[in-house]
Amino acid sequence: MGILYDSVKKVDLHREMKRNMVIEKILELGVKEYQGISIYDLSYAELKTVWVLAEMRQVDIHHPDHKWFR
Repeated sequence: MGILYDSVKKVDLHREMKRNMVIEKILELGVKEYQGISIYDLSYAELKTVWVLAEMRQVDIHHPDHKWFR
């Protein structure tokens, strides 16, 4: 049973590390909340969505190299 516990513990640690990495990236982009909810209260799937949206907002759509965004 110790082996099973250790593997579950590692999965939880890995999941938490992924979540923290996404939160860190979102904070670097200046986002602290999404739709009135703190990013710390969002699920991992919601965090990924917020991250993508925040990254997309960083693109300068008026730049000639980014005309496919228009």
